[in-house]
Amino acid sequence: MKKRYSLRVYLVGAVAARAGDEASGPALMLVGFALTGSTTDASSLLAGITISAAVGGPLLGTLLDRASRPGRLLAGALVVYAAGLGAILAGLGHLPFAVTILIAVLTGMPAPALSGGWTAQLPRVVPDDGLPRANMLDAMTYGAASLAGPALAGGTAELLGAPTAVAVSAGLIGLALPTALMLPARPVRQHVLRKTSVVSDLVAGFRAIVRRSPLARATLTSVVSCVAQGMLTACAVFLGEHVLGGAGRGAVLLSGAAVSALVANAVLARFPHSLAPDTIIWAGALVQAAALVLATSEQPLLLVVAVLVLGIGEGPQLAALFAVRHREAPEHLRGQIFTTGASLKITGFALGAAVAGPIATWSLRGALALAASVAVLAALAFFAIPSTADSSSEDRAISH
Repeated sequence: MKKRYSLRVYLVGAVAARAGDEASGPALMLVGFALTGSTTDASSLLAGITISAAVGGPLLGTLLDRASRPGRLLAGALVVYAAGLGAILAGLGHLPFAVTILIAVLTGMPAPALSGGWTAQLPRVVPDDGLPRANMLDAMTYGAASLAGPALAGGTAELLGAPTAVAVSAGLIGLALPTALMLPARPVRQHVLRKTSVVSDLVAGFRAIVRRSPLARATLTSVVSCVAQGMLTACAVFLGEHVLGGAGRGAVLLSGAAVSALVANAVLARFPHSLAPDTIIWAGALVQAAALVLATSEQPLLLVVAVLVLGIGEGPQLAALFAVRHREAPEHLRGQIFTTGASLKITGFALGAAVAGPIATWSLRGALALAASVAVLAALAFFAIPSTADSSSEDRAISH
């Protein structure tokens, strides 16, 4: 199966799905702002489609770990997400806004399939000795998607209108369906009848994250970092409108972070042992904090520099997070740990967006300053969890 399904095929599908996902957030904000004229409504749409991932992610991961053909489950999640985007677009202006938000919440439940759900399949796509390189390439697909998604959303909105941008993001997600369906089946020796219930597996996955301090540290820091990132994304439309001369330009601005993230990951890939992934996680949060402080200047040139610096913190932090998860996750809980981690990050992002939207209406600079403070808190959170020198007892507890 690994010969028929190459890493290249995996990466193509991952880029398409993730580019559609990255485009959907800015596109929904733009269409919400265009159709309602309300910045609060625009940020509410973004928050709605992301916040429900806290429920969908863990359950999706558990089902992936139990499925003999996880690719089929991933494909189903992609269909639900793409169809939900279409329903949101159709409902805006025709249904009560509260109903549209509810559709957004339901749409966002399978969103972790586009991130952690894909990444958890890597060990079945490449041999063990190829996993470090594949992990770095997979992390770079997030950067590529972050580059293409917002730029595509903003550019399409400027040229063809915000509703078209939403339709394009749904189409990109649909393009990933064939590669999801083709994902290798779980080997027979790994797919055995599970004697435990889904609830028991859910508890075991959360226990693994909490009890293993490297996983707990990485998860907590990355989630709080995502709160700050969500706050910046909610401010992007306003930054575009007030600083760059157009709301769509704010969405394109976010692509700058993806460019520097790709470059930073490419540099680190040449020196894979220069820094421990655990160190990169908390250091990346501090770099993001510095970038957000710079963004409070609300000057066009400094804003561009701030976004580029932000990517230098985001990109390596994501690659380091994947490295820690692959290193620490028990095989039978790998899917759940990846999707649970992804869902927690998406939920953190949603909370940040929900908080920053109303604050940015009152004070854009104040919202950015708050985001910088949250990024500093993310770095401090890493050290709030004590390190455990001996995890053998934890391993035994998790395996049972």
